Amino acid sequence: MKNKICHAYKVCGGCQYMGTAYKETLFEKRKYVQSLFPDQEVDMVIGMEDPYHYRNKVYATFGYDRNEKLIAGMYEEYSHEIVTVPDCMIQNDTANKIIASLTATAARMHIEPYDEDTNEGVLRHAYVRVSHETGKALLVIVIGAKQLPGSKELIHELVQNNPEICSIVLNWNDKKTSLVLGERDKIVYGNGYVEDTIGGISFRISAKSFYQVNPVQTEKLYAEAIELAHLDKNTTVLDACCGIGTISLFAAKKAKEVVGVEINPSSIKDAEHNAEKNGIKNAFFFCDDARTFLERLMDTPDVVLLDPPRSGMGYHFMNELSKMGPKRIVYISCNPSTQAEDLSYLKNYEIQKIVPVDIFPWTKHTENIVVAAR
Repeated sequence: MKNKICHAYKVCGGCQYMGTAYKETLFEKRKYVQSLFPDQEVDMVIGMEDPYHYRNKVYATFGYDRNEKLIAGMYEEYSHEIVTVPDCMIQNDTANKIIASLTATAARMHIEPYDEDTNEGVLRHAYVRVSHETGKALLVIVIGAKQLPGSKELIHELVQNNPEICSIVLNWNDKKTSLVLGERDKIVYGNGYVEDTIGGISFRISAKSFYQVNPVQTEKLYAEAIELAHLDKNTTVLDACCGIGTISLFAAKKAKEVVGVEINPSSIKDAEHNAEKNGIKNAFFFCDDARTFLERLMDTPDVVLLDPPRSGMGYHFMNELSKMGPKRIVYISCNPSTQAEDLSYLKNYEIQKIVPVDIFPWTKHTENIVVAAR
């Protein structure tokens, strides 16, 4: 495969491996996972055929350049300088186009960017989610002011110029935080979500719901995880970080029953909708903290699926999981370092399989599947 080179990768810092042959990046990622599990055999990384423009979720931050021109981009590594990458090679092309359109329209309307230092201005971030299946997009406009000046005109023009947009959500965030989204939002166009399909299952994705950024590789990831879970029609499953029910619904196709737990109410609402829409009646979802839910669970599931945030599950949860004693644990992680630490807390389990999957081509990040069994 001949590499395409992004003109901004050395400044942006987002794609640490952009100047390296793709096959070599897979070797490097396997080597990293192997260093965390030195006593285990690590499979070759499952790579991507066309590792470009895969990100279906794109963020941009607004600011002024040196000529006081409104720009949108990402922060330069280790700084708050905005780097403009209008043709980013890992971001979805539709998302790139929508952000460029929003920037141009806002500039013409003289809508000022938000300044974190002075807490003044309006436009703070844009966040786009694009459906791999339909090409439709959800746009979230994050502002740091009480109102978005000329919002009706702005929204009308965006929809007219970007027929891919199926919904626009306005989000308020005026706090000194690195978080993109604030707590309050309002649907200003469409229904507030975008729909996508992975592995024949349809998913509704709201602005604050978790959904993997690379749908092509996600299908490979979940197919591999479900195969390694050894499910059949007698198997009961607990998905302890279920999000919008993605892997839960994959598992439900093969298992007797799946229980999904997620602390985000928006995600649970989407998960319940997704199960109903797909006619899946053996998946049940609960809005709760996985750690406390585990303590109250009466029956031990045969298989536990884990796909936590980068911070991992922690000692308390893993210790309780050991005591509960499911036959099989399939742990998916975007941070193999915390994954390795979490797995070290298990007692009376043996690691049987380690399979990295390249969800984030050209970056240093690796998604990793580990199977532990009693």
